[in-house]
Amino acid sequence: MKIVYEKSRGLTGVPMHYCPGCTHGIIHKLVAETLVELDVLGRTVAVAPVGCAVFAYEYFNCDAQEAAHGRAPAVATGIKRVHPDNIVFTYQGDGDLASIGMGEIVHAAMRGENITVVFVNNAIYGMTGGQMAPTTLVGQPTTTSPQGRSRLGQGAPLRVCEMLATIEATAYIARVSVHTIPRLNGAKRAIKKAFQMQLENKGFSLVEVLSTCPTNWGLSPIESLRWVEQNMLPAYPLGVYKDVEGGT
Repeated sequence: MKIVYEKSRGLTGVPMHYCPGCTHGIIHKLVAETLVELDVLGRTVAVAPVGCAVFAYEYFNCDAQEAAHGRAPAVATGIKRVHPDNIVFTYQGDGDLASIGMGEIVHAAMRGENITVVFVNNAIYGMTGGQMAPTTLVGQPTTTSPQGRSRLGQGAPLRVCEMLATIEATAYIARVSVHTIPRLNGAKRAIKKAFQMQLENKGFSLVEVLSTCPTNWGLSPIESLRWVEQNMLPAYPLGVYKDVEGGT
């Protein structure tokens, strides 16, 4: 039996550069499929970050703009305000969004910008060598915390969804994962809902996707999937944190 894997037309034919076992490629596919299913691919603008997804503009088959480190929400704000009929989304990692870009994401949410954010959380800086990120778990070793993150001095990890859900102008905030097929299907539904909120002019939406980083975690791809289940899910509970349509 020959298995044929079909590429979404929401993606280009450019080979992706991600490490083996990294789930960035899976998340790209979910976003691309959503844009095709909503029939908005031709009027979508992606904003790529600095980080592992710095070349995301090569992979999404839509217009795209690169942003300085952490500034994707500001760039997306400008694009959306000039072209309000376009669908605009940022694709950001945890170092880009939750560290250098924290001011940008909080204020874009506070203003209720009608954009969609896909936030990939792998609990570490991926592109620059595995340093501790704001999302790194307590006890998790990194190149800048070789003994593991400590609450004393370094604090507990930052939970972006829980924080942004408290902001009045946010419309949809959810955390998902792609480490199993059922979780992947749930992630697809959340991503689609986030883009639908933008289509309906409901305001700011963000989906946080828990992701793997086998290279910097020092684990195999399969071990990394287990690590997400055993360590990230308890620290970052999945679910919808705010939905203005659902009353949460």
